[in-house]
Amino acid sequence: MTRPNDRPDNQLRKVSFERGYTIYAEGSCLVSFGNTKVLCNASFTPGVPRFKKDSGEGWVTAEYAMLPRATHDRSDRESVRGKIGGRTHEISRLIGRSLRAVIDFKALGENTIVIDCDVLQADGGTRTAAITGAFVALADAISWAQQKGHIPKSSRPIIDTVSAVSVGIVDGVAVSDLEYVEDVRADTDMNVVITGRGLFVEVQGTAEAEPFDRDELNKLLELALDSTAELSKLQLETLGSTLELK
Repeated sequence: MTRPNDRPDNQLRKVSFERGYTIYAEGSCLVSFGNTKVLCNASFTPGVPRFKKDSGEGWVTAEYAMLPRATHDRSDRESVRGKIGGRTHEISRLIGRSLRAVIDFKALGENTIVIDCDVLQADGGTRTAAITGAFVALADAISWAQQKGHIPKSSRPIIDTVSAVSVGIVDGVAVSDLEYVEDVRADTDMNVVITGRGLFVEVQGTAEAEPFDRDELNKLLELALDSTAELSKLQLETLGSTLELK
């Protein structure tokens, strides 16, 4: 199998983070995985939802959407259709779970951070790019809150980095970070969310054609571990001294 641009099986697409992409959000990042581009804006609000009130703990959640012309053909806005699709709900919850896995809610205090992830351009792996970029936006929002005195500077709300990657079996070969043309041909498709320490947050794996065996599963998980380790390194390099882990 020859991959697009002759990319090796274990190689990520070119990944970049543009911090401060918008001027109003407390944390903002445009993340690019090759031609997939997702804008992640983190909004900080004092106070928490009712179920967290008087708990002394904060809350982090996320919303995901794909813009009408993010793909080859225009799709209607879900707000115009009057109904949010199941896929959108699923991905929003996935992003929120992934970020909450690396947050100390006590250290965050009774504050809420909402990350809006909007896909500007889709070429496979939009949910994994969203998770990876959302972490950068989240870290910047927390740094902003500390500078403004909403969170004590001595607090360390972030426990670890978190990132995600798509892996799959295409034409019998295990590959990492699938582009759209690979994703539609994949016999097995998997999205894996992993912390910087190498702990799994979520594994979503599906046999699109023939079922996969344990050996193939292990190969895919090893690919995901290697790729997310690289993504974690890029996140740390991007954030620099802004990020102080617990």
